[in-house]
Parts: sequence; C-alpha cells; structure tokens
Amino acid sequence: MSKNEVVAKRRGGRQARRELRAAPIPAEKRPVQPGMVGGLYQPLSERDKRRIHQAALDMLGRIGLVDAIPSCMELVTEAGGTLSEEGRLLFPRALVEDTLAKAARRFPLYAQDPARDIEPWGKRVYFGTAGAAVHIVDAETGAYRESALADLYDIARLVDKMEHIHFFQRPIVLRDMTEPRELDLNTCYAAVAGTTKHVGTSFFQPEHVDEAIDMLHLIAGGEDKWRARPFVSMSTCFVVPPLKFAEDACRCLEAAVRGGMPILLLAAGQAGATSPAALAGAVAQEVAEVLAGLVYVNLISPGHPCLFGSWPFVSDLRTGAMSGGSGEQAVLSAACAQMAHFYDLPGAVPAGMTDSKVPDAQSGFEKGYTVALAAQAGGNLIYEAAGMHASLLGFCFESCVIDNDMLGAIMRTVRGIEVTDDNLSVEAVRQVCIEGPGHFLGHPQTLELMEKDYVYPDVADRTSPKEWLEQGSTNVVQRARKRTQEILASHYPHHIDPDVDARIRQNFPIRLPLRNMSPKAGC
Repeated sequence: MSKNEVVAKRRGGRQARRELRAAPIPAEKRPVQPGMVGGLYQPLSERDKRRIHQAALDMLGRIGLVDAIPSCMELVTEAGGTLSEEGRLLFPRALVEDTLAKAARRFPLYAQDPARDIEPWGKRVYFGTAGAAVHIVDAETGAYRESALADLYDIARLVDKMEHIHFFQRPIVLRDMTEPRELDLNTCYAAVAGTTKHVGTSFFQPEHVDEAIDMLHLIAGGEDKWRARPFVSMSTCFVVPPLKFAEDACRCLEAAVRGGMPILLLAAGQAGATSPAALAGAVAQEVAEVLAGLVYVNLISPGHPCLFGSWPFVSDLRTGAMSGGSGEQAVLSAACAQMAHFYDLPGAVPAGMTDSKVPDAQSGFEKGYTVALAAQAGGNLIYEAAGMHASLLGFCFESCVIDNDMLGAIMRTVRGIEVTDDNLSVEAVRQVCIEGPGHFLGHPQTLELMEKDYVYPDVADRTSPKEWLEQGSTNVVQRARKRTQEILASHYPHHIDPDVDARIRQNFPIRLPLRNMSPKAGC
C-alpha cells in the first residue's frame, strides 16, 4: 500500500469515527447506564460489619434514644421496647431483628417519566444531588449570594438534562421564602416542575407534608395513581445525633408514611462532634440511629419503603468545622454503603461535598475520590454528588455540569472491564498486524466499541494544546458556563398539564412566576 493510500485510509477511519460520534446513541447502547453494579471496594471485612452491627444493637438496647414523641414511644413500647430510668427509649435486639426481617428491600424510586425510574437495591449505583446550601456560587468570581426559589427551579431543569445525575434532591434552601409553609410547598413544587426524574425533598411541619401530598395527587392524576407510583421521597433527619429524636421531623415522618411517600432515614452525626471521632464508632452510631428509624416506620406501616441513610460526616478536629471533602469522609461513606448491603437494604450515602469554595483543583480531587469510593463500594444512592461546595454551604451551576462529566467517568470505572472471547481481540490483532495497516483506528471493532465502551466528556477538554489555543484557550469553568447558559435558555420542561398547574396555583401559595418557566423569561 502506498503512503497516500495509508493516509487516505487513516483519514477515512477518522471520518467514520466522527460520523458515528455525531449520531445519537440509543440509551440502551450507551457505555454507562444508571444502576451499574459496584461493590469492589470494601474497607470493612465481613467480621468488621458483624461487629458494627452488634455495637449498634448494643447502643439501641443499653443506651437508646431520648425525646421520643408520644406516638413513637407508644408504638415502640407496645412492640417490646422499654423506657430507661433516664427516660430513654430502648430497642430490644429481637424488635430490631424482627424489623429487619420484614423491611422493604426491592422497591423502585419512581419518576414522573417511567423511563427514569431507578432500582436502588443490590449493589446498583445511582448519583443524585442533595444538600441544604444557603448560597449560590459564582464560578468565575467566587462570589456567594443567597439561594432563592428561582434558583431551585433552574437547578432542577439543569439536572433534568444531565445524563449522569439520575435523581434530584433539593440541594438548596430557599432564602427568599421566610414562611415555613411557603418554603416547603414551593420547594416541592419547583423540584417536580423542573425535572421528570425522581425528586427528594424535606419538610418543617407535618401539615406541610399533607398539603404537599395533596398537590402531588393533582400532578399524579389522583391519590390512587400517586400511591401506585410515588415520584417524590422525603428526606428526614428524624434524629439529632447523638441518639436523640428530632420531634418535628418525627411528626413529618409519620405524615409522609401515612401519605405513601418513601422515606430517606437520615442520621448525620459529625465525627468528633456529634458522633465518635473513632470512624468505626461513627459508623456504629449512625447505623444504630437508622435502625431505630427503621423500627419506627415499620411499626407505623410494615414494609413501608425506607432508604437506609447512615450519613456520618467528618469534623476537622483542629477546628471542629465540617470537612466534606476529606479522605475520612470517603472511607466512611463507603463503609456505610457496605452496612446497607449487610442488611440487604437500599442504601443512601453522601459524597462529593468538597471543602473548596469554587470549582478548582481542590474541588476536583475531593469530589473525585469521595464519589469514586462510594460508587466502588456499591452505594445505591449517592447524594450530594454534584454541584456542592464549601461542605454543603454553596451550590454552583457550573460545577453541576462539570461534575456530570466526572460522574460519567466514575460510572465507567464501576462498570469495569468485560472479558470475552471477542473482547480479548486475538482476531482483531491478527487482522491489523497481518492484513491491515498496523493500527486499530479504522478497524470494525474500534468503530463498534467507541460508543459502547467509551465515555466522552461534555465540557472537559481533550484537544491538543494547538487546538486548544485555536479554540480560545478556554478553561472548564468557562465551557461549563456556556453549556449551563445554553440549557437554561432553552430547556423548560412542560410535563405538568397547564390546567393542573393552574389548579395548584389556585389551591397552594406557589411563588414561582409563570414567566420564569418559559423562554419568554429571557434567560
């Protein structure tokens, strides 16, 4: 073959790859899918998990929890629990074990779009947002401003377009909503209006839960349809670590269970502050607290869908401040994923909570290892995995887009390497070395696998230095800002029927203007 023929063949291979890359890839043929199976990283041995379980049972049986509301106390004592002399509610081993035997294990988290339902059991991995940030971060200037209702709707519709963010839990607090009822109802509304993915939210008062569920009945098309496919779950910090019930949160929990809403049982002690500095002790305490919540919910409604949310956070012991991006946080979240597997319960863990205030190198490495270890451990639902900064105090739109690239790459590591006769490529090597041009660029196997086995970033840069300079020498934040602006200028979901939306606005104090929900807003 002449030199010109070789060059032409190489160009042909490159053109074929470009044409293939330009074609839309069906979801089922993409290299990574929601719910890929992890579990290879195991910081805890089987013996370690059993010892943590025994320590948790010991805490529940000997120390118990204080400040149980009357309904909780009645449920637990009628089932065999007791009150200690100090007024602490004790959970006997048999009650916990009976609960574990009947707890729900295989339940989907539904979405408004059934194609986006997720199945968080076994060691399947899904990424989502979460948090209670009170600020929005300007990625370029580093300025922080208070978060608002319009921001939450915009974040939801941005996440709606992020391939590797599989569910949406509200990541910010609406600082322009000062009245608790309006805050709770508008938070729920903005989230479900902005995305068709599964939504998580939280509430201050049980009356707000009841009202929000009435609103969700309208969106679902009736109470029966809501109960068949509840597409919103409630995140509840029903305990104030260490081992103390949160009274208002418990009342909200009971209202959500009655209303058919899945529950994220969230125990979030901070190691060295509100849970032990010893990492094993921090895990044991959070496991104990979540087990208490699991008993509580199952006494209200046996088999109610609950997510096992042991979330031990980390203190920088030099200052007492939370450190969301630490190596200790990474290993704690992975260990808690293992404990959910130990009980064969759908597990939820936090990761991606960088201490960095802006999307920079520190943000990248802290998010990278915390999320990767949680995913490799098989965390079913990895919350706070995108957009967060300053240990959950700030949310950044551009970081959400950057982190989507990171999550796709991490999910590719979860997928791993499949070894088959075809993938071992003996015949492909023979063809290239003996019959072909001496490279694999245009080989049929390469063209077949380039979209099935390889994940490509949206805003991360892979060009040569020459190409990068020719294209304007942009950095990842600048490219993410451009992508964010494109999405927010064009993507306005309309999955809620306008007549239903009008009824919602008639019956509930919705403060998100309609002008913010269409391109006429001039975004």
